[in-house]
Amino acid sequence: MDRGPIRDAAPSPVRIGVLASGSGTILEAILADGLPVHLVATDRPCRALEVAAVATVPTVLVDRADYGGFGDGFDRVGYTRALADTLVAAGVDVVVMAGFGTVLEQPVHDAYPDRILNTHPALLPDFPGWHAVHDALAAGVPETGTTVHVAHLEMDTGPILAQAKVPILPDDTEARLHERIKAVERTLYPATIRAFIDDLAAQAVGGGPSPEEVTE
Repeated sequence: MDRGPIRDAAPSPVRIGVLASGSGTILEAILADGLPVHLVATDRPCRALEVAAVATVPTVLVDRADYGGFGDGFDRVGYTRALADTLVAAGVDVVVMAGFGTVLEQPVHDAYPDRILNTHPALLPDFPGWHAVHDALAAGVPETGTTVHVAHLEMDTGPILAQAKVPILPDDTEARLHERIKAVERTLYPATIRAFIDDLAAQAVGGGPSPEEVTE
């Protein structure tokens, strides 16, 4: 889908770090909205790195393979600490999950308390977890949707920032429904991110703690 030219990001004291693992379609929507993406980090080689490179956004690969890969030996805490240290060293203020496939541990939440955003393909608190689209179809509900929320340590929890409904059609397959959800997500997520960072910027201008003070 042609999303038109990428808009220039407006000056902002809030610097976004995007975490991705896959094709980078959510990242493309974020960049197309002109959000101030300061860094794109991935947990494996993937197309998202190419998307960032085309947009001249700095990238870093913090590879799971260096921490035990995808088996039982994966050092999740060590990996999380390395990723959090990378984000902090790069001056990132807000972390945005964009199809990131690694569940992170406490160190990243210590570095970015209530500064990590995530999107989920259901209307939380309904249908949390990895199989939300399948679960919604199996439950026979008439609608599902997408949720943007602040990520906490427990998966798919944290304050809900925005939601949008998507009807479930009689002939929907999991793949077809998921594509319609993602189409809505690509509009809702960038708009919600922008509102979130604008609020942080306003707090800083108004004398509240700056993003740097919160993350240090």
